[in-house]
Amino acid sequence: MALKYYFIKKNKDCMKSEKKIKLPNFPKKAQKNNFKPIIIVLILSFIVASILPYIQEWQTFVDKDISITNLEKNFNAWIYKEILIDGNKAVATLSGKTVEENGVKKIERNIAILPTTDSLKDLWLKNPKIKTEISVKDKTSEQFWNEMLPTIIAFILFVVVSLFLISRMGGMANNAMTFWKSRAKLFDKDKDKILFKDVAWADEEKEELQEIVDFLKNPKKYKDIGAKIPRGTLLVGPPGTGKTMLARAIAGESNVPFLSISGSEFVEMFVWVGASRVRDLFTNAKKIAPAIIFIDEIDAIGKKRWPWLGGGHDEREQTLNQILTEMDGFDNDTNVIVVGATNRADVLDKALLRPGRFDRKITVNLPNQADREEILKIHAREKKMDKDVDFKALASSTVGFSGADLGNIMNEAAIISARYNEKIISGPRIQEAFERIVMGLRKKSLVMNEQEKKTTAYHEVGHALVGKMLVHTDPVHKISITPRGWALGVTWFMPEKDEILTSKAKFLDELSTLYGGRASEEIFFWKDFVTTWASNDIERATKIARAMVTKYGMFDEIGKENFAGDMIDGNYLWIDGQKPSISDKTQDIIDIKVKEILNNAYEKAREIILKHKDLHIKISNDLLEKEEISREEFEKYFAS
Repeated sequence: MALKYYFIKKNKDCMKSEKKIKLPNFPKKAQKNNFKPIIIVLILSFIVASILPYIQEWQTFVDKDISITNLEKNFNAWIYKEILIDGNKAVATLSGKTVEENGVKKIERNIAILPTTDSLKDLWLKNPKIKTEISVKDKTSEQFWNEMLPTIIAFILFVVVSLFLISRMGGMANNAMTFWKSRAKLFDKDKDKILFKDVAWADEEKEELQEIVDFLKNPKKYKDIGAKIPRGTLLVGPPGTGKTMLARAIAGESNVPFLSISGSEFVEMFVWVGASRVRDLFTNAKKIAPAIIFIDEIDAIGKKRWPWLGGGHDEREQTLNQILTEMDGFDNDTNVIVVGATNRADVLDKALLRPGRFDRKITVNLPNQADREEILKIHAREKKMDKDVDFKALASSTVGFSGADLGNIMNEAAIISARYNEKIISGPRIQEAFERIVMGLRKKSLVMNEQEKKTTAYHEVGHALVGKMLVHTDPVHKISITPRGWALGVTWFMPEKDEILTSKAKFLDELSTLYGGRASEEIFFWKDFVTTWASNDIERATKIARAMVTKYGMFDEIGKENFAGDMIDGNYLWIDGQKPSISDKTQDIIDIKVKEILNNAYEKAREIILKHKDLHIKISNDLLEKEEISREEFEKYFAS
């Protein structure tokens, strides 16, 4: 598999946890819920009250089961003091007879089961000569509780669950309304302050934002001349480029409070909750003005509204309407600046982007080589680094990396160094972290058999050899047949400098390089023994060739016309736009041209490998022995 080092990771800017400062009328932290202990006490009290009579009865009497015949015999013998009819059970207490158990004297009782249909007279218990007291237990109340208790328990459970859900949503008592309050975090302007000097790149962006800083510091200078500072600034760019850090740097330079919230925190399943939170956010910001409100991922609530009645997301649209109203409600004396950040400016509602709301749109691009070097040095400030670490070389290797990606490399290097109990972070550890992030974790448990290993080696050397012999390709950085991530092997091509444009010649050479692996398998192992390892190469080659034909207009047969779909302005997640409708005839021409381009690239790769077949075998055998060949080692094969 050929690894073209040409990608951008979607990592978000990493922020340290911030300490909040006290602000009047901001939603307080929910108080400790004292409702649970009360419920536990009530339940325990109910259980104790239920079993207490049975415990008392067990401590006073000793019961003995007898038959109805013996009960009648004893009754006629006048030995019972009293008889209690409890449903279908007769409980007869003996006169003056006690039994001692464990040093405690207990009264003996006889228990007999009675027929449910017989009356007292039928049971010979209506003898006027015998003075034994006979009583019948009233079962009315007991029957009532037996029927009502399940209903009462269900009602109590319903109340408990309802109160629990309410307490989770917004707290109890005084905290019940915090559910409708803003969730924005207020950062202490005097602690963990970020300044423009801490943002090592984006010089043009910082220069543009400096006007906002100056306005917050000296608003009178602008008002005297009649100027109006932009009420809102939209930061647009790929993930991880430091949009959040730039917003915090504005607050740090201005020395004003910084309110931060994500767009998704406004949206709830309940209608008007988001709008209420927006009102609360702007109200709090005005109380502490001058201040900055930062809304991250603003596209979560700022998407274009549904044009048809009854469609769309009502709660999100109500929240957006409230934001529009609040930003319109600023007067010239309200020094509150709204800063938004997004990767998808193309989906934002036009009303949000009009002058008077988000007046300015600042694009934050990926850092260049010099910027990457400075970013790496900033991330190394708080780490124990080896003095010999070459940040310039590392910056040159990380083309296409964002600030967050570079921070991730340095953090990964620190973790690896700590794992091996090393006191400082060395260059080799940084390189190991870099390769681990780009190519994946080494899979020592994934063991290939000899034939698979040989096929992988010849495949990867095919990529490297074809790429070396062509003019418009990037240098080979490393060849490896050590399994990493999901790949059994990898040939790593690394650009030496930042490139903004790609030529047709480079595309064609890259296609041949991608087919170098499959061509090697076919030449050295015959067509019947080619493997599935080239699937990703073929997929990428097809995508490049089709883009050359349908998107970039690089061939006269098709013409300078776009058949791939519109490029969406402000879309930094690389989502394709809607494709245009094309005729079947045009589609056939496109398919034929794409196939021709791919076949030519494949034939060129075959020619190169056949011409340098002996060298290919030598490099492949060395790779089988070493498992990895570096750029320096690879260049030695061509020194002569």
